[in-house]
Amino acid sequence: MPQTRFYFAAAGENARRAYRALESAFEDDGLPLALIELDEKRDLHEISVYAEDDPDAIGEKIAAILQHALPSVPQVEREILPDIDWVTKSLEGLQPVRAGRFLIHGSHDRAKKRIGDMAIEIDAGQAFGTGHHGTTSGCLDMLEAVVRRERPRNALDLGTGSAVLAIALAKRARIPVLATDIDPIATKVAAQNVRLNGVEAWVETRCAAGFHDPLFEARGPFDLVVANILARPLMKLAPSMSLHLSPGGSLILSGILDRQRRAVIAAYATQGFRHVSTLPRQGWVTLHMKR
Repeated sequence: MPQTRFYFAAAGENARRAYRALESAFEDDGLPLALIELDEKRDLHEISVYAEDDPDAIGEKIAAILQHALPSVPQVEREILPDIDWVTKSLEGLQPVRAGRFLIHGSHDRAKKRIGDMAIEIDAGQAFGTGHHGTTSGCLDMLEAVVRRERPRNALDLGTGSAVLAIALAKRARIPVLATDIDPIATKVAAQNVRLNGVEAWVETRCAAGFHDPLFEARGPFDLVVANILARPLMKLAPSMSLHLSPGGSLILSGILDRQRRAVIAAYATQGFRHVSTLPRQGWVTLHMKR
């Protein structure tokens, strides 16, 4: 069944107030929500609500919620999302990416796998994370080093996108991995990629915002959490990370610009984490933090 996405833009505290109001109103319905930063300098965000059933009623409810939550109601747009054709961009022009032992490739480059490669096939156009972005490749290198030293037994890939990091964890460590994303399209693409790479016995995908889903409590605490998101959401998640990470566990954090590094480290230091190392790549950094 096609989904309907309701979306609007808001700035500053209005965006956060609107998201909190919608999250509270739709919590029992289980409707996925997303809060995406559009412009960091203007603190401008896009808020989305995804619905499958009775979109007219959902649209009316959103309008009523915003009427009470905000001083002026933004224009709420809607679009119909297809329930097929999850891959809308071809990766034919992209070359395979190597990060440590990992080879990230599309279906057209299977022949480029070498002996000893830990190959991950990703043909996901609508989900972030093909290995070509500096944050993803940085996470893969950091992941390899942390897994080799610490041998975690239970992991979480928060904001999984295409699930490339969850797949890498499963292939490298052979441990249970919970892979979550706030975007239902990304979650479906992630599940498809997990099956494609033969790690469905290790990786469970779930559409969930933050740490609100009871599954986090049931599956945690985690020895390793990988979160390739953005700096501001990562800082907001610091208290929840502390609650869901095992003592002595590790965080691998990315989606952080070099100039945002100190602010993210400070946010986690207040929650009892210590900074272990920073891996810079293409203007971005990947952080390793420990409790």
